[in-house]
Amino acid sequence: MSELDIVRAMKDEEYRASLSAEVREQLPESPAGAVQLDDEDLNAIAAGYHPGGGYTYTNGITWCCW
Repeated sequence: MSELDIVRAMKDEEYRASLSAEVREQLPESPAGAVQLDDEDLNAIAAGYHPGGGYTYTNGITWCCW
């Protein structure tokens, strides 16, 4: 299956439904593939949970603490 067909299958529900079950099973869960982030990357995400308690932004301002 070409990359164009994979993208079309991901975007077009009707096209995806027209594919055989065997072909649909071969489609990746995500066209971008699996994404793995380590703890350091996750801690650097803006507005992400901060293990110190609360939500923080990358500029270091804590907006919510509990």
